[in-house]
Amino acid sequence: MPRIAFYEPRIPQNTGNAIRLSAVTGAALDLIEPLGFDLSEPKLKRAGLDYHDLASVTVYPDLDALLDAFPRARVLAFTTRASTRYTDIHYEPGDILLFGPEPTGLPPEVLAHERITAEVRIPMLAGRRSLNLTSSASIAIYEAWRQSDFASGA
Repeated sequence: MPRIAFYEPRIPQNTGNAIRLSAVTGAALDLIEPLGFDLSEPKLKRAGLDYHDLASVTVYPDLDALLDAFPRARVLAFTTRASTRYTDIHYEPGDILLFGPEPTGLPPEVLAHERITAEVRIPMLAGRRSLNLTSSASIAIYEAWRQSDFASGA
């Protein structure tokens, strides 16, 4: 499975939901500091329900620390400004699916990082700003999992 990475997430409920997403798909969840909340936040715990022990969650001090941990991984940056659709990507195990913070998305300096392999978008109706962070991650990771015929899934 690819990895899901949240760059500087700010809303604990979204990250709690992403913990559940990690637990049910087997995709690792990487959180890049600074976080907009404490990991002991009750809202994060409540949103993650009883899935916290079933998920693989790692916190990195910055983007480079995450990328150093996976030097050969492709990094797919999700942004509304991209021209490549998420369905046009052939996902590979070990890919990093990178999502920006709510409500701003990935900043220009991250999109310009030399390790970004591709910028990817999820289509939306014209005039809409963005999807919920974990909704976006769900759409992408399920497409990646679908492409592997839901390996290991029931």
